[in-house]
Amino acid sequence: MSDSKPQSTRRPPSTGRRVTLMLILFAVVFGGVFVLWFLSQRALNDFFDNMPQPAVQVSTFEARAENWSDTAEAVGTLVADNGTQVTTEAGGVVQRIAFESGQRVRKGDLLVQLNTANELAQLNALEAAARLAATQRDRWRELGGQKLVSQAEVDERTSDAAQTRAQAEAQRALIAQKTIRAPFDGVLGIRKVNLGQYLNPGDPIVGLQALDPIHVDFTLPEQRMNQVAPGTKVRVTVDALPGQEFEATITAVEPAVETSTRNFPVRATLANPEGVLRPGTFARVRFDLGQSRDVVVVPQTAVSFNPYGNSVYVLAEAPDEVKNAEVQEGEQAPQHVVKQRFVTTGPTRGDLVGITDGLKPGEVVVSSGLLRLRNDAAVIINNTVTPQADAAPTPENR
Repeated sequence: MSDSKPQSTRRPPSTGRRVTLMLILFAVVFGGVFVLWFLSQRALNDFFDNMPQPAVQVSTFEARAENWSDTAEAVGTLVADNGTQVTTEAGGVVQRIAFESGQRVRKGDLLVQLNTANELAQLNALEAAARLAATQRDRWRELGGQKLVSQAEVDERTSDAAQTRAQAEAQRALIAQKTIRAPFDGVLGIRKVNLGQYLNPGDPIVGLQALDPIHVDFTLPEQRMNQVAPGTKVRVTVDALPGQEFEATITAVEPAVETSTRNFPVRATLANPEGVLRPGTFARVRFDLGQSRDVVVVPQTAVSFNPYGNSVYVLAEAPDEVKNAEVQEGEQAPQHVVKQRFVTTGPTRGDLVGITDGLKPGEVVVSSGLLRLRNDAAVIINNTVTPQADAAPTPENR
């Protein structure tokens, strides 16, 4: 009898076990990759967060105290004292033009004469009929006084004479309408008619503007209602005459406020003997409110205007680690840092803005280079190029 040993058989791993092993291996590999990526990103962020920011070159301005009078400003339009397009009430052919474009005229000066030959002939006929009717009226009045005709016949002749005379006067008025004269003193514009041209009633002939005096119309918000009154002096400037300022006097204030805008119209009048101011010109109006206040003045370029609040960067002494930091050869070690500070802005005047709270006179603020700054940033002062900071700037017209 032969000895036989039982053979051992290995069962292959089940499918579920193989899947489990593969998932574990997948999680280990990709988990390691994710951990390595996270650590590298963290190290990169730490590097950039702790990387020293290079010093920024800026210009500075020392805040100063000034006493400013409160002023109000508005924009308006110059308006002629009288202005119109000269036209005709009656149609006709242009027979004579008695003016030149741009000419100064007086009230009643002849401008245009239309052809009136037909109307004059009709006027002669009507006047002859009127004289005959008047003679007949007088004769029937005598007969009526002698009781030879009835009073009704006398009244009828009297009415006929009056009607005929009225027809003659109407014809004379029609002829006068064909003689166009200047309605007021002023300066004529450009001629719009020619000899021999037929004009319809209402057709424009020439513009006429009375330039002295001239008015400026502007609007103010309802909060200013009690701050202006007739007789108040205002200053007017126009872009067409840079550097010149004109004094005007308020002559009328609209008693009602417009409900759509909550503004009220104001009219000021000023002399214009030379005619340099022209109707329709854009004008700026400024007037004092009679009050003054102490403000700290800085250039408008020094203020960061933001919806959440306006701020300035104030210069401060840099700490030792900033002063002693290593710099490249040829570069200057920064001696100052900036501190961001929120301020309350007030009125503006030219390139300057008044600070009513948050800044003291003598403090130095950054006036250019604000976009590259952050709180505690190191700066190097370079005032070779400084923005304008004038209360009444006069830029060149290039």
